[in-house]
Amino acid sequence: MIKLLRYREIQLLIAIAALALMIALRFPSFISPASLGNVYADTSILIILALGQMAVILTKCVDLSTAATLALTGMVAAMLNNAFPGLPITVIVLIAIALGALLGAVNGLLVWKLDMPPIVVTLGTMTVYRGVIFLLTNGKWINAHEMTDAFKALPRDHLFGLSLLSLSSLVVIAVMAVMLGRTTTGRAFYAVGGNANAAIYAGIDPGRTHFIAFIVSGALSGLAGYLWIARYAVAYVDIALGFELDVVAACVIGGVSIAGGIGSVAGAVLGSLFLGVIKNALPVINISPFWQLAISGAVIILAVAFNARAERKKGRVILKSAEVVA
Repeated sequence: MIKLLRYREIQLLIAIAALALMIALRFPSFISPASLGNVYADTSILIILALGQMAVILTKCVDLSTAATLALTGMVAAMLNNAFPGLPITVIVLIAIALGALLGAVNGLLVWKLDMPPIVVTLGTMTVYRGVIFLLTNGKWINAHEMTDAFKALPRDHLFGLSLLSLSSLVVIAVMAVMLGRTTTGRAFYAVGGNANAAIYAGIDPGRTHFIAFIVSGALSGLAGYLWIARYAVAYVDIALGFELDVVAACVIGGVSIAGGIGSVAGAVLGSLFLGVIKNALPVINISPFWQLAISGAVIILAVAFNARAERKKGRVILKSAEVVA
């Protein structure tokens, strides 16, 4: 039992359960199945983006353009629906995913071929992508009455008692779990982030691996773009502004190491849910929006400190073993 408590995923499960129970002491309805289902649905888009971000962070990079990619792909999806109301929703979703993958490929190529720092690249493209939205729309909004009912219905429809928004995130979780755990691409992500030089000797191209990771992140951002716009039924330049910070925070809280090579799908999902519970719970207990930001920020700092401490402990153990062998 004590060994299980060492795992970040178990710690997060306990923390999420404890937080929900504390809220339930004052508002019992918070832990009702319907309420918990709504919390998961509210967090589904964050989960999708966090899993894409995780792929990038595993390779020792970071993608700060996820929210801008979401905004641009979502706007394009809304514009297509507005211009061609008869276009099947499936086609619009596939276009959004493909556009997101293309935008991710731009990030990946700049990092790979020009050897530019990922944080600089994605800060730049983040601004460029939002600028493109303004050029496409001249700053105008696309509102609910300009979208078809079918376009807005998909995230809200239910199957097997779950919203299709929630089911979409479950499908992404399953796909990412298989990719990271069962494919050579997934293993390459961990190898490059853990030790790029050793990965080269193993026949893995770090640049190409970074490129693929950014494509994965972009594609998932494209899917999230459609889901966001369809769910909230509005599209504008500043949509999801600053959301990329929540995405990185969800990964860090979930135990994904900023130094690369460490992380799990379960951790990223639970990190997202932890943030989701906090963001849903704090308004319920009438916490000021300013304190909500402060609490969320404090949680992120604590998570980073915890990760750094855990990684230092592992490093000391390795060095100690090496001394014993010597």
